[in-house]
Amino acid sequence: MNSEDMDRCDCDTIHEEVVARVKALMPDEDALIDLADLFKLFADSTRVKILSALLHSEMCVCDLAVLLNLTKSATSHQLRSLRTANLVKNRRSGKEVYYTLADDHVKSIFEKGFEHINE
Repeated sequence: MNSEDMDRCDCDTIHEEVVARVKALMPDEDALIDLADLFKLFADSTRVKILSALLHSEMCVCDLAVLLNLTKSATSHQLRSLRTANLVKNRRSGKEVYYTLADDHVKSIFEKGFEHINE
Protein backbone atom coordinates (compact mmCIF):
# COMPACT_ATOMS: atom_id res chain seq x y z
CA MET A 1 0.00 0.00 0.00
CA ASN A 2 1.49 3.35 -0.99
CA SER A 3 1.24 6.51 1.10
CA GLU A 4 -1.50 7.97 -1.11
CA ASP A 5 -3.67 4.94 -0.42
CA MET A 6 -2.97 5.27 3.32
CA ASP A 7 -4.32 8.85 3.29
CA ARG A 8 -7.56 8.02 1.51
CA CYS A 9 -10.68 6.92 3.35
CA ASP A 10 -12.57 4.21 1.48
CA CYS A 11 -15.72 4.27 3.60
CA ASP A 12 -18.86 6.39 3.29
CA THR A 13 -19.67 6.56 7.01
CA ILE A 14 -20.46 10.05 8.28
CA HIS A 15 -19.94 10.56 12.01
CA GLU A 16 -22.69 13.17 12.35
CA GLU A 17 -22.12 13.91 16.04
CA VAL A 18 -18.45 14.63 15.47
CA VAL A 19 -19.16 16.78 12.42
CA ALA A 20 -21.81 18.80 14.30
CA ARG A 21 -19.60 19.29 17.37
CA VAL A 22 -16.59 20.41 15.35
CA LYS A 23 -18.70 22.65 13.12
CA ALA A 24 -19.94 24.48 16.22
CA LEU A 25 -16.34 25.00 17.37
CA MET A 26 -14.91 26.20 14.06
CA PRO A 27 -14.09 29.92 13.76
CA ASP A 28 -16.12 31.88 11.22
CA GLU A 29 -14.98 32.06 7.61
CA ASP A 30 -13.57 35.59 7.87
CA ALA A 31 -11.37 34.64 10.83
CA LEU A 32 -10.03 31.62 8.94
CA ILE A 33 -9.25 33.77 5.91
CA ASP A 34 -7.44 36.29 8.13
CA LEU A 35 -5.40 33.47 9.67
CA ALA A 36 -4.51 32.09 6.24
CA ASP A 37 -3.40 35.59 5.17
CA LEU A 38 -1.23 35.85 8.29
CA PHE A 39 0.46 32.55 7.52
CA LYS A 40 1.06 33.65 3.92
CA LEU A 41 3.34 36.35 5.29
CA PHE A 42 5.51 33.63 6.80
CA ALA A 43 5.76 31.94 3.38
CA ASP A 44 8.32 34.49 2.19
CA SER A 45 11.88 33.74 3.31
CA THR A 46 12.89 37.42 3.25
CA ARG A 47 10.12 38.33 5.67
CA VAL A 48 11.04 35.38 7.89
CA LYS A 49 14.67 36.56 7.92
CA ILE A 50 13.56 40.05 8.90
CA LEU A 51 11.46 38.67 11.75
CA SER A 52 14.35 36.48 12.84
CA ALA A 53 16.66 39.48 13.00
CA LEU A 54 14.09 41.50 14.92
CA LEU A 55 13.76 38.71 17.48
CA HIS A 56 17.23 39.74 18.63
CA SER A 57 17.24 43.52 18.33
CA GLU A 58 15.49 46.63 17.16
CA MET A 59 17.04 47.50 13.80
CA CYS A 60 16.89 50.31 11.29
CA VAL A 61 16.05 49.71 7.64
CA CYS A 62 19.66 50.31 6.55
CA ASP A 63 21.04 47.72 8.99
CA LEU A 64 18.44 45.15 7.98
CA ALA A 65 19.25 45.74 4.31
CA VAL A 66 22.97 45.16 4.91
CA LEU A 67 22.35 42.12 7.10
CA LEU A 68 20.11 40.48 4.50
CA ASN A 69 22.00 41.70 1.43
CA LEU A 70 18.97 43.59 0.12
CA THR A 71 18.35 47.10 -1.13
CA LYS A 72 16.78 49.57 1.27
CA SER A 73 13.79 49.71 -1.07
CA ALA A 74 13.28 45.92 -1.03
CA THR A 75 13.69 45.87 2.74
CA SER A 76 11.19 48.69 3.20
CA HIS A 77 8.71 46.91 0.94
CA GLN A 78 8.84 43.74 3.06
CA LEU A 79 8.67 45.74 6.29
CA ARG A 80 5.57 47.51 5.00
CA SER A 81 3.85 44.14 4.52
CA LEU A 82 4.85 43.04 8.00
CA ARG A 83 3.72 46.35 9.51
CA THR A 84 0.34 46.19 7.74
CA ALA A 85 -0.19 42.75 9.27
CA ASN A 86 0.77 44.10 12.73
CA LEU A 87 3.79 41.82 12.96
CA VAL A 88 6.29 44.67 13.33
CA LYS A 89 6.10 48.26 14.51
CA ASN A 90 8.35 51.18 13.77
CA ARG A 91 9.59 54.39 15.29
CA ARG A 92 11.34 57.30 13.63
CA SER A 93 14.47 58.91 15.01
CA GLY A 94 15.46 61.79 12.76
CA LYS A 95 15.93 60.31 9.29
CA GLU A 96 16.19 56.75 10.55
CA VAL A 97 13.28 54.35 10.96
CA TYR A 98 13.72 51.55 13.49
CA TYR A 99 11.69 48.35 13.56
CA THR A 100 10.85 45.87 16.31
CA LEU A 101 8.47 42.95 16.61
CA ALA A 102 4.98 44.25 17.29
CA ASP A 103 4.46 42.19 20.45
CA ASP A 104 5.22 38.92 22.23
CA HIS A 105 2.63 37.08 20.10
CA VAL A 106 4.88 37.44 17.06
CA LYS A 107 7.83 36.07 19.00
CA SER A 108 5.66 33.17 20.18
CA ILE A 109 4.46 32.34 16.65
CA PHE A 110 8.06 32.35 15.45
CA GLU A 111 9.31 30.21 18.34
CA LYS A 112 6.43 27.70 17.93
CA GLY A 113 7.30 27.40 14.25
CA PHE A 114 10.89 26.53 15.13
CA GLU A 115 9.72 24.04 17.76
CA HIS A 116 7.63 22.32 15.12
CA ILE A 117 10.34 22.08 12.46
CA ASN A 118 12.93 20.92 15.01
CA GLU A 119 10.78 18.02 16.35
